[in-house]
Amino acid sequence: MILCQMFNKIIAGKSVPQYLSSDNDPLFEYHRWLANLRALDIDEIKTAPGVPVSHPFVERLIGTVRREFLDHTLFWNTVDLERKLHEFQDYYNQERVHASLDGQTPTEVNGESIRERAKLDELRWETRCRGLVQLPIAA
Repeated sequence: MILCQMFNKIIAGKSVPQYLSSDNDPLFEYHRWLANLRALDIDEIKTAPGVPVSHPFVERLIGTVRREFLDHTLFWNTVDLERKLHEFQDYYNQERVHASLDGQTPTEVNGESIRERAKLDELRWETRCRGLVQLPIAA
């Protein structure tokens, strides 16, 4: 089952979570999914049906990805979509400033800044996400 493969790929090389929160989608009821969770000794916590506020951070991220990326992007197949989502993930974490982080990127907050701040009198524009976003870059 592809869901098990994706989940195992995500947690590969990381510590296995003790709990996993999921919604009531029938996809999470398949015996292979439940067997995978039992084998990994993970307790599944179901959300209340019809209550999207029970996962505000996930709902916010899904909305951001949809509004800022998927609504403006065409993709041909799963491989193309995954590649483009990976590019957006890099942009989102390394280049896009977040108001909740006082104008910093998540990478900067973690102390891993890879770019210096642009000097407004010396800058050039660089495109990201296949031209969807343009960023000022120190020249």
